[in-house]
Amino acid sequence: MAYNVSIPAGQAVQNIINDLPGLLAVAVVDISSGMSLASHSNSSINPDTAAAYNTEVVKQKQKAIQALKLQGETIDDVLITLNNQLHLLKIVNEGKKFIYLVVNSRDTNLAIAREVVRAQADLLK
Repeated sequence: MAYNVSIPAGQAVQNIINDLPGLLAVAVVDISSGMSLASHSNSSINPDTAAAYNTEVVKQKQKAIQALKLQGETIDDVLITLNNQLHLLKIVNEGKKFIYLVVNSRDTNLAIAREVVRAQADLLK
């Protein structure tokens, strides 16, 4: 366990674990540094390592939006589908943080996973 429920990021991680107990990994990540503010894993996935790499995914997509001059557009979330896993990156706090969630694609409904993560966005403002 790499989170403290007395801070908002840790509380968000705990709330997500409570709602999706079968998750594989979860983290709240600071986009400017790529560091996890809170994380947890029920698998061999290291959410802190994944946070650093996924920060680059978010930053590159933000650059692409600017390069394409997509005025007024912001990233809501990024979905990466693997053979057996869904990796969801929900951008929060006006693009300053994201929630990283990994679930088994066969055991988890994507709409429910998105709603569970979305429900934590206000906690991270």
